[in-house]
Amino acid sequence: MQENYNKFYASFEKAVERFRKWDKSETIQIISHLDADGISACAILTSVLNKDNRKYVVSILPQLAKDKIEEIAGSEGRHIIFADLGSGQIKDIKELLKDKEVLILDHHQPEEAEADNITHINPHLFGIDGSKEISGAGVVYLFAKALDKENVNLAHIAVIGAIGDVQEDKGFLHLNQKIVEEAVENEKIKVKTGLRLFGMQTKPVHKVLEYSSDPYIPGVSGSESGAIQFLHQIGVEPKAENKWKKIVDLNDEEMQKLVAGIIMKRFGEENPDDVLGNIYIFPDEEEGTPTRDAKEFATLLNACGRMDKASFGIGTCLGIKKDRQKALETLSEYKRAIVQALNWYNEHKEIMIQGDGFIVINAEDNIPATIIGTLASILSKSNGMKEGTYVLSLARADDNMTKISLRISGLRNQDIDLRDILKEIVDEIGGEAGGHQYAAGALIDNETEQEFLKAAEKILSGKGKV
Repeated sequence: MQENYNKFYASFEKAVERFRKWDKSETIQIISHLDADGISACAILTSVLNKDNRKYVVSILPQLAKDKIEEIAGSEGRHIIFADLGSGQIKDIKELLKDKEVLILDHHQPEEAEADNITHINPHLFGIDGSKEISGAGVVYLFAKALDKENVNLAHIAVIGAIGDVQEDKGFLHLNQKIVEEAVENEKIKVKTGLRLFGMQTKPVHKVLEYSSDPYIPGVSGSESGAIQFLHQIGVEPKAENKWKKIVDLNDEEMQKLVAGIIMKRFGEENPDDVLGNIYIFPDEEEGTPTRDAKEFATLLNACGRMDKASFGIGTCLGIKKDRQKALETLSEYKRAIVQALNWYNEHKEIMIQGDGFIVINAEDNIPATIIGTLASILSKSNGMKEGTYVLSLARADDNMTKISLRISGLRNQDIDLRDILKEIVDEIGGEAGGHQYAAGALIDNETEQEFLKAAEKILSGKGKV
């Protein structure tokens, strides 16, 4: 297996060699994805290109569809870098961008095709699972480091990408772990053992507990009053001087009570003490802010991408204070948009298509296409959703396209691959599907929505209960 890693690392030398031959007077097009991983990848690339005195333009996309590749083909620039995108569209890139010099830095499952003008770097090409071992930002980081060893100071940004892509599971696997170690060596990240809860830097303790679905806390998760009552029972006062306490405000004794109390509440669960894990802290960031904790940082970047303000996320990764302030404002807008989406769902439950083991949410024009995947993810993690339920959501995007997202509730079964399931549905009507094992997405023409829904109902019914 080590030989595979060696070959993967060696592939960056070829990429660097070709990149160095690119004319510095020409403008490079960076095409990256709009999620936290894509924005992290783009931030690393822009830092590298700035340092290398390169000219560039950036495009952040929700998906790399064929019409977008056609648009890129008509642009003036000859040099293109795809980050966290491109591996699933090799055939179209080969056909439409044959007059361009293309570098693909990606970790998604690739199409099999090669061309002389394409330098394709992807862990899957070396038998390494890119959905678990390294993110798009990680691949870009390894390219940056191969270009200049001093770029090791960007390792922490790659960690945000990996966490945004949900690759951390009580620690990281080989490639990601090496990147974490480099970030720690450079004092950009501190890794601590703590409660595996989201929002510890920014949310009141009772809210963190109320919204905790992994780990699930019986009698507490999903109930604000249950969370407050629980804190009183274990002797942790949820308020100090009329202000709600955050987890970072708790002293050591209160933290010990909280950890012990959560474990006690979880007796009867399969792994009651499965509440502790690695916490990734950015020591240079202010305590109590979303950029202090890697999980919250990833959510901030996701918000910027989904709200069409990716540049603020890129700037935040690079430590630009003005962009950081704008990113925090964007996060607030994003939260409001999610609340509106959840309210719409709760008010229109009766129009959802429900079957044995699945639910289909067709939001049409009522929810932004950039939010529909987030809605599906939230619902798939909610207590009201039975484990093993497929959550399929649709919303209309620009250009007469409909964005599809597929998630599954509560289950991490190695035999399930949501990409394959969504591809099976999409193949019946025509369109493009991609994503990851547990978070798949697709784009279809608006006119084929009804056909898609029929195909989805038929195929998801066939899957039955997982």
